Amino acid sequence: MKRLVFFSVLLLSQFGTAQGFLKTQGQKIVDSKGENIYLKGLGLGGWMLQEGYMLKTDDFAGPQFKIKEKIAEVAGEDGKNEFYKAYLKNGITKKDIDSLAKWGFNSIRLPMHYDLYTLPIEKEKVKGENTWLEQGFKMTDDLLQWCEDNKIYLILDLHAAPGGQGNDANISDNDKSKPNLWESEENQKKTIALWKKLAERYKDKEWIAGYDLINEPNYPFTGKNPNGTDEMSNAPLWKLQKDISDAIREVDKNHIIILEGNGWGNNYNGLPKLWDDNLVLSFHKYWTTNAPESIQNIIDMRQKLDVPVWLGETGENSNVWFTELNQLLLKNNIGYAYWPMKKIDNIAGVTNVKITPDYQKLLNYWKNGGQKPTKEFARKTLMKIADNYKMENVEVKKDVIDAMFRQVNDESTKPYKKHVAPGRIFATDYDLGRFGSAYSDNDFQNVWVSTGNRTEWNSGNKMRNDGVDIYLCKDKITNKYFVGKTEKGEWLQYTVKSAQARKYKASIRYNNESSQASELVIKTDEGDDLANVKLPPTGKGIWKTVSVNNVALVKGENKLRLYFEAGNANLNYFELN
Repeated sequence: MKRLVFFSVLLLSQFGTAQGFLKTQGQKIVDSKGENIYLKGLGLGGWMLQEGYMLKTDDFAGPQFKIKEKIAEVAGEDGKNEFYKAYLKNGITKKDIDSLAKWGFNSIRLPMHYDLYTLPIEKEKVKGENTWLEQGFKMTDDLLQWCEDNKIYLILDLHAAPGGQGNDANISDNDKSKPNLWESEENQKKTIALWKKLAERYKDKEWIAGYDLINEPNYPFTGKNPNGTDEMSNAPLWKLQKDISDAIREVDKNHIIILEGNGWGNNYNGLPKLWDDNLVLSFHKYWTTNAPESIQNIIDMRQKLDVPVWLGETGENSNVWFTELNQLLLKNNIGYAYWPMKKIDNIAGVTNVKITPDYQKLLNYWKNGGQKPTKEFARKTLMKIADNYKMENVEVKKDVIDAMFRQVNDESTKPYKKHVAPGRIFATDYDLGRFGSAYSDNDFQNVWVSTGNRTEWNSGNKMRNDGVDIYLCKDKITNKYFVGKTEKGEWLQYTVKSAQARKYKASIRYNNESSQASELVIKTDEGDDLANVKLPPTGKGIWKTVSVNNVALVKGENKLRLYFEAGNANLNYFELN
């Protein structure tokens, strides 16, 4: 018996089955030992709740209920239900969570749609009652188990509250023909009841980090701005979050409660004295610079209230922006959750769901009309898209992951692909690394500027998420992409291995549709010139090859840089022979 008890204790110590609840301690989030926990997270956007831009339907169907209407129009109700059953099954699986853990994430934010857990108020048979649906709870149970298996924390986030929590209809599936959360006492009561039900179910689950009560409220209680950015009191918002907190604490004394302000999470005007000793304030950050002053307001609030803050949602930007943001957040001990996990035809996330030609036909029909596709065509097309959401079928964006993790503390470069000389090297396969280390481009992040517009980064929006502009290529030899929109002063670096020290002929495959010649200089990463190449005009859509001799490589690893002394040229590949 003693040996059995000893073995059981040993197992517990090895596998860490009781790590304790997270809690707040002053301005930090800590574990049961009082050690700081830095949350490096990802939001599973697009799984329980779809937004039109994630499925490329935003031009004609933004909120999820409109997307469902469009799908039912072409596939019928049965086809719609078949698609959503497969979509929810494939969207997030254990393989996804295993992958997130392997890449370096230690937490997940789950954006929940209330209608997976309970009926809308207009469908309740008895007014004021709550019918509980097992589907949402089962999906959450499974996800929590996968998180526990990977020692990843799970944050529950009510992303679509009953009725919708604001005028930005897409983020909360808001049907404006029905009363929203703030117009309906029934919807508020249902929201409180849902959180109490969740807390009852998960009160003893230590791998749940906390409860994010209402995602991005955006509503004009008294102000003029339709999304509540100018609200000064936000009284209904604070009252509802206090009522939810009280309901949770009736059954769950353990878990962190996360508050969000108005105006998409950032307007904390009128916040009363904090009513709980285990609260975290969340803020969201998009399209602002990563200068220290960009987060100074939330840091000031953290210090004033002596409470932790958490960046609950951010992303949709370039690799440069991700690296710089993570450096800023780490310096200030602010954890984060990037957004989203999966969307179609995506370069700015950790994965890309591949679009199909048939799905593009559906999109074209929905947007422009014309001959209606058959139900069978629509069903097969949609089921193929649902299949593409499986982890084994998505394209993992290794450049994004590298920028979010390795590049934060490491300015070295790594090969994007294995390049050897002699051999062909596609222009888009430049090294992984920071801006200024692996490449340089004049446009490299998406931020608001003084003109009121936003800058861009990869203007072609293909393949990679750095500042380098990448487009689809139709040359006869291609990896499907080319580097374009080149400008004077930009450059790309490639790690190339040569079996021996020797001189090579470099053949550049390019296109130049301007009337001016472009110029390319091949250098080492230390700045030594190896060759100078003129790239004369080619005419529209015409690709040509020019060559230069005596490009000297050393034995072993070479870091070659292609500098644009003049812009206008598009690069497909170069060969070393």
